[in-house]
Amino acid sequence: MEQYILALDQGTTSSRAIVFDHQGQIRSVAQKEFKQLFPQPGWVEHDPNEIWSSQASVAAEATVKMGINGSNIKAIGITNQRETTIVWDRNTGEPVYNAIVWQDRRTAGFCDQLKNDGHSNLIRSKTGLVIDAYFSGSKVRWILDNVPGARAKAEAGELAFGTVDSWLVWKFTRGVVHATDVTNASRTMLFNIRTLEWDEELLTVFDIPKSMLPDVKQSSELYGETATTIFASKIPIAGIAGDQHAALFGQMCIGNGMVKNTYGTGCFMLMNIGEKFIESKNNLLTTIAWKIGGKTLYAFEGSIFIAGAVVQWLRDGLGIIKTSAEVEKLALSVPDTGGVYFVPAFAGLGAPYWDPEVRGTIVGMTRGTTAGHIARAALQSIAYQTMDVLKAMEADSGVPISELRVDGGATANDLLMQFQANLLNCKVIRPTIVETTALGAAYLAGLATGYWSSVDEIAHLWQTEKEFDPAADRSEIDKGVKGWKRAVHAAQAWSGI
Repeated sequence: MEQYILALDQGTTSSRAIVFDHQGQIRSVAQKEFKQLFPQPGWVEHDPNEIWSSQASVAAEATVKMGINGSNIKAIGITNQRETTIVWDRNTGEPVYNAIVWQDRRTAGFCDQLKNDGHSNLIRSKTGLVIDAYFSGSKVRWILDNVPGARAKAEAGELAFGTVDSWLVWKFTRGVVHATDVTNASRTMLFNIRTLEWDEELLTVFDIPKSMLPDVKQSSELYGETATTIFASKIPIAGIAGDQHAALFGQMCIGNGMVKNTYGTGCFMLMNIGEKFIESKNNLLTTIAWKIGGKTLYAFEGSIFIAGAVVQWLRDGLGIIKTSAEVEKLALSVPDTGGVYFVPAFAGLGAPYWDPEVRGTIVGMTRGTTAGHIARAALQSIAYQTMDVLKAMEADSGVPISELRVDGGATANDLLMQFQANLLNCKVIRPTIVETTALGAAYLAGLATGYWSSVDEIAHLWQTEKEFDPAADRSEIDKGVKGWKRAVHAAQAWSGI
């Protein structure tokens, strides 16, 4: 009987399920969007029960589409939107509040207070993170302080906290397993990534009872078996990783210094830095890449807030294109940007600047500037921001980058990928399977259950679809980099820095 791996990719706007075969090829996909809730400006929530029902339904749909059942599934791997926070009642299994999504900013004031109270260095040295409302710790605290009766129940040991992976495992095992993996734990601001344990000092700072927290496991091991009626037979759940960590593994960035960049609404770049925790000196986050076979690997991470979203803005805000796919054709209508630079800081600047006050800025326009120039400058801004993060990674790690592995929607744009290679002066590689997040989760689950014998075996499955080599002439590129740096300074000056 043919065996497959089922990857569950629980994202911010949709839940997906993908069935992979032994060659790492996609055999079936099902996807379902769910509601985004915005109760107040800056607040973003999801209904945890809708997250569960959408994920359960696509898991069933993906297998039914193939005409297979649970006995054909060797294992389930889970990858998830990170930092999103769910607190539920251990007895009833019901959430006490909606999931507070990673994008939610309601705890920004509390985070400012933590900084003012002098906790930045403590949190940085233990977690590798900067204090920000992005991470889970302040969200848990908010639920305890704002949901009537929640704190008393938590202190009585009656509440459970989990990121989305924990919630799904709890639901699939019908409350038998309350666990997470090291990658998701490393995004909470409560987990010491040096000792690999929940940190008592941090729990005191956030005033969160330890009894709420899940057991922290490796990214590839047997966590439990499904106990729901979705599948007729029990299936091992054997792989868990946050989405960006799963993508790093799916890209087979298994060696020290290997880097992947996911081009989505924003960009997430991760660099494997090996077995040693290194604190960034250049405003990057240090996070856990994964833990497999008792070995923990670390990564640097840089987040760019606006990447593909700048193309959506050209479409919806400016109206110069009708579909996102048209941007490449419009950008190719001119030979260069005509001296125009676009800093798309619609939501501030992410790494390595971490500057929330900066706003979007276009500089260098003349009477001769056309929609083509603006489109080209917008595309180039994605590559320039990626360069800024990569240079910070090189500085922190002391490792020069020889190649960048890429995935995500914007990688279909050859003009952007070629410009990226030119800017970085290194090879940019687009793999055959760009669903690297789900693929990473599948690999982790397959490794734990013997579906694949080793990481080496998996590495041989990874295939290149196209390579972009850097252009030899550096003079124009160097001139462009200088112009970009001036444009960023202009944007910062406008925000009053």
